[in-house]
Amino acid sequence: MHRVKKVKLCDNTEGIWKRYSIITKFVSMAAVDGLSDSTEVVEMEDVPSQFYVEKHSWDGLRDIIHCSRKYSGMIANKAPHDFQFVQKKDENGPHSHRLYYLGMPYGSRENSLLYSEIPKKIRKEALLVLSWKQMLDHFQATPHQGAYSREEELLRERKRLGAFGITSYDYHAKTGLFLFQASNSLFYCQDGGHNGFISSPIKPVEVKTHCSGTRMDPKICPGHPDYIAFVNSNDLWMANIKSGEERRLTYCHKGLDNVKEDPKSAGVATFVIQEEFDRFTGYWWSPSATEEPDGGKTMYLLYEEVDESEVEIIHVPSPALEERKADAYRYPRTGSKNPQATLKLAEIKTDHQGRIVSTQDKELVLPFTTLFPGTEYIARAGWTSDGKYGWAVLLDRCQRRLQLALLPPALFIPVTDDPAQRLDSLQSLPGNTQPYIVYEETTDVWINVHDIFYPFVQTTDEEFSFIWVNESKTGFSHLYKTTSLLQPRSYHWAGDYQYLEGDFKCAIKEEVTLTSGEWEVLARHGSKIWVNEATKLVYFQGTRDTPLEHHLYVVSYDAPGDVVRLTKPGFSHSCSVSQNFDMFVSHYSNVSTPPCVHVYKLTGSEGNPLHMVPEFWASMMESPGCPGDYSPPEIFDFPGKSGFQLYGMVYKPHNLQPGRKHPTVLFVYGGPQVQLVNNSFKGMKYLRLNTLASLGYAVVVIDGRGSCQRGLEFEGALKNKLGQVEIEDQVEGLQYVAERFNFVDLSRVAIHGWSYGGFLSLMGLIQRPNVFKVAIAGAPVTVWMAYDTGYTERYMDIPENNQQGYEEGSVALHVDKLPSEPNRLLILHGFLDENVHFFHTNFLVSQIIRAGKPYQLQVYPNERHSIRCPESGEHYEIMLLYFLQQYL
Repeated sequence: MHRVKKVKLCDNTEGIWKRYSIITKFVSMAAVDGLSDSTEVVEMEDVPSQFYVEKHSWDGLRDIIHCSRKYSGMIANKAPHDFQFVQKKDENGPHSHRLYYLGMPYGSRENSLLYSEIPKKIRKEALLVLSWKQMLDHFQATPHQGAYSREEELLRERKRLGAFGITSYDYHAKTGLFLFQASNSLFYCQDGGHNGFISSPIKPVEVKTHCSGTRMDPKICPGHPDYIAFVNSNDLWMANIKSGEERRLTYCHKGLDNVKEDPKSAGVATFVIQEEFDRFTGYWWSPSATEEPDGGKTMYLLYEEVDESEVEIIHVPSPALEERKADAYRYPRTGSKNPQATLKLAEIKTDHQGRIVSTQDKELVLPFTTLFPGTEYIARAGWTSDGKYGWAVLLDRCQRRLQLALLPPALFIPVTDDPAQRLDSLQSLPGNTQPYIVYEETTDVWINVHDIFYPFVQTTDEEFSFIWVNESKTGFSHLYKTTSLLQPRSYHWAGDYQYLEGDFKCAIKEEVTLTSGEWEVLARHGSKIWVNEATKLVYFQGTRDTPLEHHLYVVSYDAPGDVVRLTKPGFSHSCSVSQNFDMFVSHYSNVSTPPCVHVYKLTGSEGNPLHMVPEFWASMMESPGCPGDYSPPEIFDFPGKSGFQLYGMVYKPHNLQPGRKHPTVLFVYGGPQVQLVNNSFKGMKYLRLNTLASLGYAVVVIDGRGSCQRGLEFEGALKNKLGQVEIEDQVEGLQYVAERFNFVDLSRVAIHGWSYGGFLSLMGLIQRPNVFKVAIAGAPVTVWMAYDTGYTERYMDIPENNQQGYEEGSVALHVDKLPSEPNRLLILHGFLDENVHFFHTNFLVSQIIRAGKPYQLQVYPNERHSIRCPESGEHYEIMLLYFLQQYL
């Protein structure tokens, strides 16, 4: 591509690094004053072959959006999810399992904790629809008027939660204990386990507390389920739900209002870890408790302690706008300091009556940075299933080296200010106490952190076996069964230990490939595997049949060979397998069929468990059916000039007329970790694209290079050059659609997207103003130096190493390439956005004004990165339709 001309920010500053100081001054700005737009309507010549969308008044468009939203509201967030199978042990009973889940019953507007009974026998000639039964008796889970605390609101934003009510729960199988956060408090109830099953709704019990503030991220102690832990004001607490005993475990946070003076936290995942690494917790209970001779128990909590002292503080307007306040956040911009993190251990002892006797805070024998130099992010952590080791996934700053470390509890010693006590603790450690690096992965592209790690219980102290997903070996995510040799060395922690390359690194005894090929095992965004050690099978989800569909598969990890698909083709599935591997539930759909949820039973010969046959058993939710004006998109593919086969979909205008060319909307995201084009139902996604088609627009969606589920080479085409290759693929797709379908008017194309899609919408207008007549950019990143470390550096490296990439990829530095005609650019942004800060739009607009270019701006004063308020969402969609009908 040609090098884009530089734009000066002020008369005496040239070059991106001199401009950088000016950019940083903008970062904490909260508002843009005096923005206005002076637009003129440009009348187009009447071309007979062109189809013109009927122009509606604002109120007319509002009525159209109301109708669209009425249907989408019927099926959005209604499907059951977060399944938990519990097998019934009564052999004479009529039911085989009870299935727990979260769902939104008919007539309700909030998620609730529900269950269904799965019968042992069914009439195969009849469709059995399971009833959704309320577990909780007349329970209001959503805070009054949706008044979430700031912590809850930000977590909802990080998790992209749209539903209200109970959004997650913890479950303890042996006791049947459920624990969940609701209505600004914590609640529990019991069903199943050794307590038996209920047959009517239960009144949940509130967990009372003496601490102030919101209690977050509650978890049941697996080895002593009377105890729970939670985070309160950035510190860890625990409580006995039966006795009410409560104890603060950590004292990192001072509880000050001043963010600058209170930089530490315990058990809390920081912004970048949540937003860019999909880890939403910062502590992990050991799976078992040690029985003591006096009848008491010892429990362990592994947790992350974070110090953000050196992380920059930015200011975002407070939701309470009338108070004219700004909220302060720690936000590590690319190239700047990240939080400093370490792992610690809380040891809790109870007596024979279950009362807390002592709690002790423990730290690593040496500083985290000494033991694991080069580690920037603790991407994942937890415990092995027997509680013998804590484990952590460690990532370097450029995210091209990953290490999987085992941490024995003995590696942690009591925290003390007394050097003599510390020395005694170090000298008393067994000589072979050490961490183990049981796996290392490196790449020239980047590591996509995933959620697939299954450690087997050790049968010998010298070996450690586990199932893991690796993407770097072949360029595609695949399953491997790995055995590492634990060969301890003697380290003198009390001496002057200095790290040597290769310390703690274990040799790989065996690595068995379980899956292979140019397809992906789904491993990101909370994906799971289910391992049946009795039959030596692993169940997983992947794209073996087609990158457009997700399916459930099974393969042997003892004798890898056949990979057997368990779900039906022609649909995309999201599955959950029962604990005894005899059933699974699938939430599935395709482009023409709204989601339905079915339960399947695996039947067949026990002598050949790999080839068990899925048999439809019962329905939890049938497809609600499509509205009368719904027309599914047509999926297509074409060979890109890059050498990759590219996929797209097109919504054909509903009122097609022979020989008429229709205005076209290119809906785009185009960035890493996202796939828009697949064979799943699109009815309520992507801004009601069907509504646009019903009005006479052609709507095109292309997954170009950089999108996911196509392998690391395909996604890695963006390495160090965000914004420089994506538009080429989008334009190729447009041209292909125009050639294949004669209704696309290439003289009237709009490009629209949100977040990364907003960034590409601007890029499209800058790079190809001859192709895109208008651009509608939502919440765009406009200068990459102002975005966060975890995301930006993964794809762009640090700024010092990639000056050209940062400059060419920052749209705010190229506004001179924007067209000078009015009514071709609309920018939309939530004023409270704490992810892509409003600074990005602020800075962009200031540069547009300097360059004397026209623009329109729509601000949503009470919205963050995602538009959540129904009125704001409605206004945004009307604004989109109005702008398109007036200017496209």
